[in-house]
Parts: sequence; C-alpha cells; structure tokens
Amino acid sequence: MSYKIKSRIWIESDKHVLLGEGRVQLLKAIDKTGSLSKAAKALNISYKKAWNLLDSVNKSAKKPVTINSIGGKGGGGAELTDYGKSLILAFDEINKNCWEFLDKQLEKIENL
Repeated sequence: MSYKIKSRIWIESDKHVLLGEGRVQLLKAIDKTGSLSKAAKALNISYKKAWNLLDSVNKSAKKPVTINSIGGKGGGGAELTDYGKSLILAFDEINKNCWEFLDKQLEKIENL
C-alpha cells in the first residue's frame, strides 16, 4: 500500500493572503500574457475573481507586484515587477522544499 500526504501552503499577512498556489498561477499567467483579463481567461476564472486575487496580493506585498496600464484603443496591460517575479521564485522554492520535507516525513509511516 502506498501513502500520500496532501497539503497546500499559503503565505498571509494580518488580513490578506499574499501568496498561494492560485495566486502564483495568476501571477505567472499575467507574466506570460501581459494582461490580467487574458490571464483570467487562460486560467478559466472570471476577471473579477482575478482582480480580487491580485488586489489581495498587492495589499499584502511590501512592494508593488504589477505595473498596470489603463485600457484604451490599444488595450491596457499588466506586467510583473522584479519584486513580483522574485515572489514567484521564492514561493516555488518554498513549495518544492515543503513537498520534499513531507515526502521524507511520510517514510516514517511507510516504514512502520
């Protein structure tokens, strides 16, 4: 019989979630598409939900995570700041290290 640990991590401040898997996916999609609306479509979520997630990240972050340009004839856009990109890298590393740790801990159960 094989076992698996299930877990999700997120980082939060007093009142807002800074990062979690969904927020990181959104930031990656913004980085790829250059637009919050295109990122929302790519992730199959509503623009309002995407905006709320991004707003929560921005309210919790120490620095701006995105640079937004207002729409118009050519359309608006969003791009990640260097800080936003570094948040993604840090979260991905934390998440990877967490899974490696949990896999190691699971050996304690499997070896009984």
